Amino acid sequence: MQSDNRIFDDLVKFMNGAVGTLAGAGREAEQGARARAREWIGGLDFVSRDEFEVVKAMAVAARDENDALKARLDALEARGADPVPTA
Repeated sequence: MQSDNRIFDDLVKFMNGAVGTLAGAGREAEQGARARAREWIGGLDFVSRDEFEVVKAMAVAARDENDALKARLDALEARGADPVPTA
């Protein structure tokens, strides 16, 4: 049995509108918070993944070069040669 009570219809419409408005406000608040977080994090001195990988590769290359130079120095010292010639 369906009732034609206008008060309940108006109340339901009002509640639906309020829920929709609150959901929209929640989405806007979330977007605003995300924008503020991006702005805050952007101001910090973080490096990107690409920059990190480049510096990591440079460190590996420097370590390899250091190992090669150490091996060369050890070989020179083993031969009894003076690694740093004096004048």
